[in-house]
Amino acid sequence: MDAAITYFDVHPLAALAAGLAALVASALLAQWVTNEVLLRAIRHGLSRVGLHQVSETLRPVSVRLARIVPAFIVYQGVLAVPHLPPAVVLVTRNVAAAFIILTVVMAMAAALTLVNTIYSRRPEAASRPIKGYLQVVKIILFVIATILILATLIDRSPLLLLSGMGAMAAILMLVFKDTILSLVASVQLTSNDMLRVGDWIEMPELNADGDVIDIALHTVKVQNWDKTITTIPTWKLINESFKNWRGMEESGGRRIKRALLIDQTSVRFLEPAERERMRRFALIDDYLESKQDELEAWNARMVEAGRDAVNARRVTNLGTFRAYVASYLKAHSGIHQDMTQMVRQLDPTPQGLPLEIYCFTATTSWIAYEGIQADIFDHLIAILPEFGLQLYQQPSGLDVARLGAVQQQAKTAT
Repeated sequence: MDAAITYFDVHPLAALAAGLAALVASALLAQWVTNEVLLRAIRHGLSRVGLHQVSETLRPVSVRLARIVPAFIVYQGVLAVPHLPPAVVLVTRNVAAAFIILTVVMAMAAALTLVNTIYSRRPEAASRPIKGYLQVVKIILFVIATILILATLIDRSPLLLLSGMGAMAAILMLVFKDTILSLVASVQLTSNDMLRVGDWIEMPELNADGDVIDIALHTVKVQNWDKTITTIPTWKLINESFKNWRGMEESGGRRIKRALLIDQTSVRFLEPAERERMRRFALIDDYLESKQDELEAWNARMVEAGRDAVNARRVTNLGTFRAYVASYLKAHSGIHQDMTQMVRQLDPTPQGLPLEIYCFTATTSWIAYEGIQADIFDHLIAILPEFGLQLYQQPSGLDVARLGAVQQQAKTAT
C-alpha cells in the first residue's frame, strides 16, 4: 500500500488516470445499482402488492430520475481526483450540474405527460382537455431550465443572464421571426401528431393534395397526385386548416357517397303481379314478404274503420329498389360491414330525385376503391329498369335530333 502511494506521489499522471478511472467506475456502478437493483426492487415490490400497472406507468419518470445519481457522483467525486486542474474541475462540475437540471426537467415533463394520459381516460376529458395547459407548463419549465443550464455552464448568476436577454430577445425575434414561427409550428405538429411523412393531406388554398414527402423546420413538401411538388411553410399548417386522410387509411375503409338521379315520373306503386315477379330477386324476397304482411295488417284496420280505399298503403317501385340496394351492399364482399351503410333519398331537384348510396369499402387502396365503386353503380344502373325506374338525364343534341326526326315523320304522315 505504501509503495502504491509513493508511486502515485512520484507519478502525478498515473494518479490522475487512476482517479479518473475510479470516478468513471463509481458513476457506472451507481447507475447499474440504481437501475438494476433499486428500481427493479421497487417495481418488484409494487408488483407483489398488486401495483404492477402503477410501476409500469411510472417507469418513464423513474428512469429519468435514476440518471441523477451518476451525475451527482461525478459532481462531487471530481473534487477528489488528484492533480486535476481547477479549470477542468470547474467545467466538469458545471456540466454535471447542468445535466442534473436537464434530467429533473425531463422527469417533470414525463410526469406531466403521464398526468395527461391518466386524465384522458376520464369521461370528462373529451369535453375538458388539459393537454394545452400542460404544454404551456412544459414550455415554462424548459425555458427556466434553459436559463439555469446556461447560467450554470458559464458560472454566472441566472439574474445576470436574464438582465441581458431582454434587448437580445427583441433583436432575435426580428431577425429570426420566420424561424421562430416554424420552430413553434414544428413542435406543435410533432407533439400533437398532426402530420407525418407519408400522410395524404389536402390544402386547397395552397393547391396541395397528395402525400407528405418531407417535413423540415421551415417547409413541408407535398407531392401532389399529378406528381408536382407543393412547398408549404410549416407555420401555415398551424395558422390554416388542412385535411389529413390518415384517419381514413388507418380505419381500413374508404367512403362511397354518390347518388343516382331517379326520374320522378317513373316512381309508382307496384301491382300485385309485379310484386310476385320481383320475388325472384333473392335479396329482397324477405323484404317483400314482411312488407306485404305489414301493409295487409294496416289496410285491414282501414277497412274495419270504414275508411276509403284511397287510405290503403301499397308498395312502391322506388322503395323496393331502395331495399334491394341496401341488401346488395350488405351482401357485397367489397363493402366494409362494420361501418355505416345507408341508402337514402335527398331533397328532390330539377334534375331528378337523388337516391344516395353511403357506405365504406373494405380497402383504402385508391385503384381498388374506384373499381368497387364502379362495379356497384354499373350493377345498379343496369338493374334499375327491372323496377320500372329510369335515370334522369338532360336532353342532348342526339335527343333533339331524334325529336326533330319524329316531328318530321309526323308531318310527312299527315
